[in-house]
Amino acid sequence: MEKLLKIARIIDICTEKIGQLTSWLVLVMVILGVWNVSGRYLGRFVGINLTSNAYIEAQWYIFALLFLWGAGYALKHNEHVRVDVFYNNWSPRRRALVDLLGSILFLIPFSLMVIFFSWGSIVDSWQIWETSPDPDGLPRYPIKTMIIVCFVLLIMQGISQAIKNWAIWQGRLDGVASTIPPEEDDDTGL
Repeated sequence: MEKLLKIARIIDICTEKIGQLTSWLVLVMVILGVWNVSGRYLGRFVGINLTSNAYIEAQWYIFALLFLWGAGYALKHNEHVRVDVFYNNWSPRRRALVDLLGSILFLIPFSLMVIFFSWGSIVDSWQIWETSPDPDGLPRYPIKTMIIVCFVLLIMQGISQAIKNWAIWQGRLDGVASTIPPEEDDDTGL
């Protein structure tokens, strides 16, 4: 079980780093949004086009990346939407069992299905170097690829959550699956 918990720690560290990187995208998206709006009106005033479809699409892409890259981070921190009618009143072991079954029966299979069914469309997009139909638009194939990246990250975090929930259900780990206490004799720094 300790080896599995170490794997879960490594996945959690990666998820945390990606989540921190993703949080900086909010600032970039806001700056782009402010530029797009102010550039449109300022450009009309001075008679020069100060914005373009590329900036607008870049803002959309960053917005998409916030959700795609943030999904695993939200899962790690137990921030996904859930119906808490019964769940909040359950013991930690019962919640861990429900979350374990949810990861194994729903999260991971659903993520695998999304990857399977989106694969062909993404490959086609790369084969034709798909771009936006709008003038000055951005390429579409990189953002479509992020669908697969997102669900791979979600599967990895789902595996981490399943490991932690299994440990909680077995009574080998206290608390909630969003945190694992650090190892005391860990010389790897993980």
